[in-house]
Amino acid sequence: MGNRIAIIDGHPDREAGHLCHALAATYAEGAEAAGRAVRQIDVAALDFPLLRTQAEFQTGTPVPDIARAQETIAWADHIVIVYPLWLGTMPALLKGFLEQVLRPGFALDYGEGKWPKKMLQGRSARIVITMGMPGFAYRWIFGAHSLKSLERNVLKFVGIGPIRETLFGMVDAADAAKHARWLETMRRLGERGV
Repeated sequence: MGNRIAIIDGHPDREAGHLCHALAATYAEGAEAAGRAVRQIDVAALDFPLLRTQAEFQTGTPVPDIARAQETIAWADHIVIVYPLWLGTMPALLKGFLEQVLRPGFALDYGEGKWPKKMLQGRSARIVITMGMPGFAYRWIFGAHSLKSLERNVLKFVGIGPIRETLFGMVDAADAAKHARWLETMRRLGERGV
């Protein structure tokens, strides 16, 4: 259970009304009501370039918004990442954010050309994904490939674990009652800090 929680809202559109924003906010409300400390990162509000070279990734200096996001992640003992599924994976802006944030020197230590040391151990995570298809279809027909990649190739690679997941499917067809149940699920998860 996390007592210091970083919530990363990875929806690339800042406009209000998106389910991802409501899910992230409701998780935060639940966590704060239970006495947990919460910091939020709104990826759509950040100003950062895409990395274009290996040198930028390995030795570039993070821009101020990315440095602040790194401070928040370093502070947290639990990280919640909320995003919509776009073309079977996370939106490009969120991927660009993760490439900027989880770079050598912060998330990895390559030392003397050795296998990298995982620098974010001791943190757990929850991944929350909204999608137009049923969640079971994403898992069983499509193999949840992008979720597995985020878990294994990104979060576990830098030492984050355990990782839990919550999928909300058929969001475009969901009525107000279903949205309310989803928000209540997020509130309870926030209260528990998981």
